Amino acid sequence: MNKKKLAAFAAVAVIFGALGAVFGTKKDAAPLTTTMAPTGGKAHTASTNLYARTLDDLAGKPQAFSQWQGKPLLVNFWATWCAPCVQEMPELSAIADKEAGKRFNVIGVGIDSPTAMREFAAKHNIKYPLLVGGMGGTDIAREFGNANGGLPFTVLIGADGQVRKTYLGKLKFDELEADLEAL
Repeated sequence: MNKKKLAAFAAVAVIFGALGAVFGTKKDAAPLTTTMAPTGGKAHTASTNLYARTLDDLAGKPQAFSQWQGKPLLVNFWATWCAPCVQEMPELSAIADKEAGKRFNVIGVGIDSPTAMREFAAKHNIKYPLLVGGMGGTDIAREFGNANGGLPFTVLIGADGQVRKTYLGKLKFDELEADLEAL
């Protein structure tokens, strides 16, 4: 990795870390949630673009998002250096484990290096697929309305490709579970 790329990665990491610290210290703060305007039953462009993408898993094997199309999908954008991201992962993992893909799938997109993600995954028992988004993962999150690239950022997509809700900041799991039940 050249010095310019390393400096850019470090700068983005500092920005995301600062945003994570702000959200992480507000224990009672609810995540900023938004809904996207309905499209008359058609998939949102961001969802269509997501399902056309392929990202590597932690073993370096390409995983097409299209394999999860047609079933509700919860996509969590996270990083190993983001404290609120790491704090919410055990509960997300428990939801994914309990659900086992029956009604919906949970996918984690890491805005991080493959090495850092592999080391993190080796220490924690995450029950859902983790895909390496790297810095390009931020662009994917922006398509869903995360203009500033804050983390954690979670997107709930219906089976029809409609974005049901987005959550910026640490998840409130009672709210998330109610949203999942409403699918």
